[in-house]
Amino acid sequence: MSFIQRTDRRLRSSALCLSFVFAGTASSALAADAILGAQTPEPPFDQERFNNEKPQRNWSLIVGGGAIYEPEYEGGNKFEVQPIPVIVFTYGEWLEIDPAGVTVTALRHEGFALAAKVGYEGGRDEDDADRLDGLGDIDFAATIGAKASYSWKGFEFYASVDQTIDGSESLIGTFGAEYQASVTERLILGAGVEAVVANSKHMEAYFGVNAAQAARSGLSEYKPDAGLKRVNVSASATYMLSENWLIRGEASLGILTGDAADSPIVEEKLQPSTSVFVGYKF
Repeated sequence: MSFIQRTDRRLRSSALCLSFVFAGTASSALAADAILGAQTPEPPFDQERFNNEKPQRNWSLIVGGGAIYEPEYEGGNKFEVQPIPVIVFTYGEWLEIDPAGVTVTALRHEGFALAAKVGYEGGRDEDDADRLDGLGDIDFAATIGAKASYSWKGFEFYASVDQTIDGSESLIGTFGAEYQASVTERLILGAGVEAVVANSKHMEAYFGVNAAQAARSGLSEYKPDAGLKRVNVSASATYMLSENWLIRGEASLGILTGDAADSPIVEEKLQPSTSVFVGYKF
């Protein structure tokens, strides 16, 4: 479950506390029982006509923006600030559209969920950092994937797989766990850990150096194998400024491992990042 879904559920439960139901009741006179019994029964009392509570909609929209402070590229030791526009639309329990793409949850049962995803891989430009000079660009490409998860008492355990179409032709698997807890009526804290594995095409595209690239860049030739490339740990806080406004901050640390960490492209194995954004929920 994404933090947007958790935030949306938290907002809906808070909104219930602000809903007022005005119910009217009617009583009949005992003295008129005999007369009423002889007449045609009236239609049942329609309570909904006198209920001022608005129907709960099954969609939400969050619009906002923020920034992330992160390495210039995966493996870099210099940092940059990138703006983050945020538009998140959810419909019921099965559809979410966010900056990462589209997720359709096809199955939910007793905490288990199975979803299909369509997204993108941003690629990499050789002018993103001096270390990448001569390595060429990795094209932007679409991705398709699937995710299985199990939620239990604030925990979510998940496994996902994503295949890049064209571009780097990456096949990436992610396995992780996340915990979310409401500390107060407004504050939600979270923490997570995940491991990322990748096929040889992904490793060669992002961490490999072939003969032509070595000649242009001055780096040594390097051919990494498929395997575990990264472990991520993160902590987050979401604060409800009001019924509609929210602010979220997150800090994470990525640790490059195995052949990815040994690549001559990598300047720093530890990859920290921080982000913050403000959003408005309609």
